[in-house]
Amino acid sequence: MTRKQIIVNGRVQGVGFRPFVYRLAKELGLTGWVKNSSLGVVIEIQGEERSLDKFIYNLQNKLPRLAKIVDLKVKDIDFCREESEFNIVLSQKGDGHNVLISPDVCICDDCKKDIFDPNNRRYLYPFTNCTNCGPRYTITYSIPYDRAKTSMSCFPMCEKCFAEYKDPLDRRFHAQPNACPECGPHVWLVNRKGELLEERENALRKVAELLLNGKVIAIKGLGGFHLACDAKNSEAVLELRKRKNRPHKSLAVMVDNLQDVKVICEVNDFEANVLTSPAHPIVVLQRKNCFLNEYLAPDTNTLGVMLPYTPLHFILFKFLKELGEDLPVLVMTSGNSSSEPISLGNREAFSRLSHIADFFLFHNRDILIRCDDSVVALNREKKLFFRRARGYVPTPIFLAQKGKCVLGVGPELKNTICVIKQDQAFVSQHIGDLKNLETYKFFLETIEHLQKILEVKPELIVCDLHPDYLSTNFAQEQKEIPILSLQHHFAHIYSLVAENKIESPVLAWALDGTGLGEDGNLWGAELIYVDPNKGEHYRLATFDPIPLPGGEKAVLEPWRIAYALLWKIGEDLGYNWKWKKEFFKAEKIIFEMLEKGVNCPLSSSLGRFLDGVASLLGLVNVISYEGQGPILLEKIQSNIDCQETYDWNFFEKKGLVYVDTLFLFKQVLVDFKNKVSFAVISKKLHSTLIKLLVNLGHDLAKKMNIKYLGFSGGVMQNRTFSFLLPEETKKKGLIPLIHTKLPPNDGSISLGQAFYGQIKLRNTNFN
Repeated sequence: MTRKQIIVNGRVQGVGFRPFVYRLAKELGLTGWVKNSSLGVVIEIQGEERSLDKFIYNLQNKLPRLAKIVDLKVKDIDFCREESEFNIVLSQKGDGHNVLISPDVCICDDCKKDIFDPNNRRYLYPFTNCTNCGPRYTITYSIPYDRAKTSMSCFPMCEKCFAEYKDPLDRRFHAQPNACPECGPHVWLVNRKGELLEERENALRKVAELLLNGKVIAIKGLGGFHLACDAKNSEAVLELRKRKNRPHKSLAVMVDNLQDVKVICEVNDFEANVLTSPAHPIVVLQRKNCFLNEYLAPDTNTLGVMLPYTPLHFILFKFLKELGEDLPVLVMTSGNSSSEPISLGNREAFSRLSHIADFFLFHNRDILIRCDDSVVALNREKKLFFRRARGYVPTPIFLAQKGKCVLGVGPELKNTICVIKQDQAFVSQHIGDLKNLETYKFFLETIEHLQKILEVKPELIVCDLHPDYLSTNFAQEQKEIPILSLQHHFAHIYSLVAENKIESPVLAWALDGTGLGEDGNLWGAELIYVDPNKGEHYRLATFDPIPLPGGEKAVLEPWRIAYALLWKIGEDLGYNWKWKKEFFKAEKIIFEMLEKGVNCPLSSSLGRFLDGVASLLGLVNVISYEGQGPILLEKIQSNIDCQETYDWNFFEKKGLVYVDTLFLFKQVLVDFKNKVSFAVISKKLHSTLIKLLVNLGHDLAKKMNIKYLGFSGGVMQNRTFSFLLPEETKKKGLIPLIHTKLPPNDGSISLGQAFYGQIKLRNTNFN
């Protein structure tokens, strides 16, 4: 007879792990106890050696649905002769912890059965959950994960719920959000005046009716509010776009089940697996020609689709079908105005969304931290994140080495923050663009919340090189902690290295819209060398920069970039270009700016170059969302079978290799004047860029004896680039590096910053 102490770390609190341990011990006739502590889950267990071996094997190999073991330590301890049973004991609080908090996950099949069983006391109850499903991250104050540390603490359990909570054989045993209609949260419906219309089940029935009557409803969910309307109703969709100030950017939809998704979109096995995974993200799918209106995603051939992930969603779809809607499809877009964060609380949503929503479905379970829906696409079996949030956060990115605690505060656009704790990088949910007070408050909330639940204090803060970013200003205000700045594109490549656990030098392209470079110009197509051991980095190649007349204005009005490219090559500016009618007067001012070099910052950005080409072809002159020009370019070439490419040219200046941007543009212009199909032009341009990026990267990598060629930046959310660049790299005998755990866009910057800071702390004394 032997007694062992086992300490388990990972995602082992709030996921039914202690009940799982209890049942394993009982099945094997073992005695002892299990408890949550700041060390992780601590188990003391005794019995015959053979039974203990089987216990440890089952512990690691028959985990609950949401559990994940990162570390398991076992040691022999003194046998306890007085012990006669196995128990779950009270949690123990201490300083620091090594526990992973579960993300919010979709309802499990067992709970789904409960809410649709008329004989079950949770029939049609929208807050049904168990240890295998439901809210976690967005309701958790701190660790250890117990009800008192969640926003469910204000809902005392009724006798029946408490009996489930105490029964080791019940799947709600120690399920902290456990509740029922008797004792738990509830929903209610109000109009724009705040007048109560319906409560509980009747409120959801009324919402279904209002949606089918063309109304826009603000619905409180897991991590904030959705704005919902009937996706089949063109007038409702257009009205939502108008009120939300979102004229063209794609809207996500929710469909009841996988079979219904297959009616409106192409779905392969990999996409189906992600759609139905516990995370239940929005998955970008190829759209079929079907009954859905064109206004959902006018700029793409794809559609963002998600399945219901809360009991509330499933109940709502049940009522929609009862009202005669055979295949209901709902727009479910973030509950915010353009550029603002998702709304969190009832009063906040009522204040911020009253000009958009006709009605509000509220509930009284507090959301402690905003967390939007995650958005992913699949290139074969690999995930391409557009936004990483619900279902994935706060799952850490595991690093190759342990180190000190560092905070990366991210960039201005698509901001996330990152806290590295030892060898775990906790990248926050998508925060958004730090251009207004509301988003900045969300940024501050997230920093405070992550540090609180991780129980850490950073030893270093790393920010962007740009002095005017709100994230940079925040870092500079922290007087007690050392600060480092890291250029935007170097941070992109450090994040790529960190995510892929690379410990040797790499070459990688950072391809995006804009980032302030070390030379004062705007970068955006940089081939970068990074040594993750020494923290050394520098540029090897770039695109020959082009002027942006009006600076930021040129980003919003890409016709200015097309005009600047034409001016740069000496083209006849009097030709009847696509924008001339609308911007005839502005052209004269732009010409003067270019001639005098006034307010025309230089940019090497691939994203800006693609903007200029999109405008030359007449696809867009003024954008309504970031990346609209390149998105339209990709759309028109996606189904074209063309093997042609343009020629390309490189030149060297001051030790830096330049891609001849104008040489490439001239060839596009020749095709344009010869009335070559715009789809063919776009296809040739995409193919050319893929080959020249890989060829140049390959040549320099071979010279430097480097085996990795990576790709990061917002341009890599172009699915053509994200798929074909790695394929072309493999053909050249190099190992491609891409993002599969984080978005390649600026959502990955904070990881690169924090990882770089950890390297510098390892190699430098900051005291």
